Amino acid sequence: MKAPHPDKLPLTTSLHWFRNDLRAADNEGLTNACKADRVMAVYCFDPRFWEVGDYGFPRMGPFRSRFLWQTVAALREELHALHIPLFVVYGHPEEVLPSLVVRYHVTTIHTQREWTRDECIVRDAVAQALPPEVTLNEYYDQFLFHPDEVPYGDFGRIPEIFTDFRKRLEARALVRLPLPTPLPRQAVPGDLEIPPMPGLAELGIPAGDADPRSAFPFGGGSREGWQRLQDYFWEDRRLSDYKKTRNGLVGTEYSSKFSPWLANGALSARQIHAEVKRYEREVIANRDTYWLVFELIWRDYFKYVSLKHGNRIFALSGIRGRRLNWRNQAEALQAWTEGHTGNDFVDANMRELAATGWMSNRGRQNVASFWAKELRQDWRLGAAWFEYLLLDYDVHSNWGNWMYNSGVGNDRRDRKFNPNLQAERYDPSGTFRRMWLQPTLFESAPAL
Repeated sequence: MKAPHPDKLPLTTSLHWFRNDLRAADNEGLTNACKADRVMAVYCFDPRFWEVGDYGFPRMGPFRSRFLWQTVAALREELHALHIPLFVVYGHPEEVLPSLVVRYHVTTIHTQREWTRDECIVRDAVAQALPPEVTLNEYYDQFLFHPDEVPYGDFGRIPEIFTDFRKRLEARALVRLPLPTPLPRQAVPGDLEIPPMPGLAELGIPAGDADPRSAFPFGGGSREGWQRLQDYFWEDRRLSDYKKTRNGLVGTEYSSKFSPWLANGALSARQIHAEVKRYEREVIANRDTYWLVFELIWRDYFKYVSLKHGNRIFALSGIRGRRLNWRNQAEALQAWTEGHTGNDFVDANMRELAATGWMSNRGRQNVASFWAKELRQDWRLGAAWFEYLLLDYDVHSNWGNWMYNSGVGNDRRDRKFNPNLQAERYDPSGTFRRMWLQPTLFESAPAL
């Protein structure tokens, strides 16, 4: 039988479903989607993002909501230049995606693979709603060390000690090179009905004014992330001193501040790693440049911890199964969230978080330790408060770090921070505490 002429073969149409991979470059799913004759993309502002979670707080507050909206708006412009239409819809993915599949005869969907509870609920709902002939392809695209490169065979063998994990990966695993941005496509057919992107007001997101004291005054989107990297690495050469300055508390330059872009995928860990290696070749390779990669490995580790332990990362007893005597006191929660505990270092950090959606790594460790080990309150309430407010909330790092600091995670030494000694060491002049403990219009957390 004679094969049909290539010009008469039916066109293939693929759809990339963006989740926490909001970039065009180094995106395996989008790269594979672009192998089809026609490619389109979709992002859903899922109403569940703003529902009240298990512990009484909304899952996403105004800071991350605005940053996410900025990121999606920037991604839409980036894809438009590649002639890839991005449908941005307020709605449940299990309703939006099947509608697009039917309307535009989509045969294949590509997306980043997620594995934690809420993300799997959405993925499973989408999979069940799709026509049986449509293929859903998922990719582990949020790692520094891709799972195929990790020398453990299966996730169950991931070690419980970070140092063991780090040393073995540094010795035996390779970091893949970032994928390039897909080449521009042919202009999309005129029959695509692409609605305008929902505005902040339509999503119920307050516009808000940035607090002038914020250590993170940056906007969302890959372009903003790359500009921050350009400034931090190449203009100011801050990477040369990263380890020595990363525990600062005031201003934009004490750490890289890459985490919000990493959290929603506007930047990838591989992209940052490649720039670190270029910096080491062209400027200097020292303990400071290594330490930024070290932090990226920590980020990977908590992802592998959640792959290994699944929903145990949300359990009160944590991944260690420790049954501790936790309290659940409304008065303590109110004082801690509002920054009125009576400990000035804890309070200053909590007020910074409430006013800006940002807190330093040093601050996060101290306020978590204070909540879980000094006040002995249910650590999951603290993790949920961070989920609500943090600009850079990432389910794996947030819950992994909270377990670690609460004695139910990967810290076998069960360390406890003394916030008074920490303040003397990291804020000896009191500059940070004075900045945030002065009366201010921004003192209270956003209304729930």
